[in-house]
Amino acid sequence: MSHKEKIHELFNAMAQETAAFIKESEGAFAGGWVPATYIKDQLNLKKSAYPQGNKIDNDTGWLFATMARHLQDRNAVAFKKEGNRSYYRSI
Repeated sequence: MSHKEKIHELFNAMAQETAAFIKESEGAFAGGWVPATYIKDQLNLKKSAYPQGNKIDNDTGWLFATMARHLQDRNAVAFKKEGNRSYYRSI
């Protein structure tokens, strides 16, 4: 297996684990819509995307956002936005 294939396999596995967490969490939230902030906090998915020593260095939700989009593209999760809050639930 090439490095590229292995990386894609591991990324897909991470996304599937995130989807499983979303599904398990749905019962605790109205309509089954799990807040993105809850998912990121519980799974510690806020990560820095900046090089060390960069002027800006803060943790953001880029990793979760990328996985969530991956899951949306595969019809594994639905997305909704209310105001400036984002929510996900399994399909």
